[in-house]
Amino acid sequence: MQAAARRPRTNHLDLAQRILDVARQRGFEPGTRLPEQQIASLCNVSRTPVRAALSLLAERGVVRWEADAGYVMAIDLAAQPAIAAELPSAEEDELAEAILRDRSARRLDQTVTAAGLMRRYSADRKTVLKALNKLTEENLLDRAPGQSWLFRRAPDDPEAQGESYEFRLLLEPAAILTPGFRLDGARAAALRQGMEALSALPDAAFDTREFQRLDMDFHGMVAEGCANRFVADALADHLRLRRLPGIYAGVNVFRLRQSLLEHLNILDHLESRQYEVAADLLRIHLRLSRNQRPQAASRGAPALFGMIRRPE
Repeated sequence: MQAAARRPRTNHLDLAQRILDVARQRGFEPGTRLPEQQIASLCNVSRTPVRAALSLLAERGVVRWEADAGYVMAIDLAAQPAIAAELPSAEEDELAEAILRDRSARRLDQTVTAAGLMRRYSADRKTVLKALNKLTEENLLDRAPGQSWLFRRAPDDPEAQGESYEFRLLLEPAAILTPGFRLDGARAAALRQGMEALSALPDAAFDTREFQRLDMDFHGMVAEGCANRFVADALADHLRLRRLPGIYAGVNVFRLRQSLLEHLNILDHLESRQYEVAADLLRIHLRLSRNQRPQAASRGAPALFGMIRRPE
């Protein structure tokens, strides 16, 4: 009997994503050399995990090995914004996603146990505990007495989604207006590139998973830029809850494209340090998103004047 392929480690997958982010930020083109020591320095890690992460990217065809040059970029990242979604998953990550999917579909009760999950998913105890610890660290679960865990309430029904938008309307614009707000320039540049590349794709090729990644990263960047740690932590915790499957269900490509343009317009003003305008545009963006979920998601509402960036 052939042995099952070994799963990649979570830290190697995370580092592979960081390498992709660095490559996008620095505009690495096909053929750009990727010396292990340089990548290790850019990502602030040792060379050993870099080698494993580059090997993962090589398996996906993102980089390639050349005998005389070592690893080099094999693709144009700007032309393939969804490459991050094609990376493999660690076993505990796949199990964590399956748990979230089943909870979102109400196939799991609010309280779960390690033993029950082992039986349900035919998984060993070590993998189940790793998945549970991952979800607990991300504030999606709370530890309960004994070997049980309790799901936190998530914005996965219309009532909860409404409360989620009210929470975000209170805190996200305030995060921008808090004295000391700082925009991560490199992260903003990588986000802009990814959003513009996704916007340029035809509807048939539009990747909703990539939209979700960019959307989460955009709002996460706003949260992390806030100088008030209590506001930043509250927004970060809530953002994790929005990872649940089904959060983006019922929203058509028209609205997702409109959201990308709204993000880019907000980003323009953040980069210009026009924080009052950026905060106002963020409020409008959140209200538009709230009002078009779910019943108006397919109506193709016209863009609000001033929210859509015109091509330069």
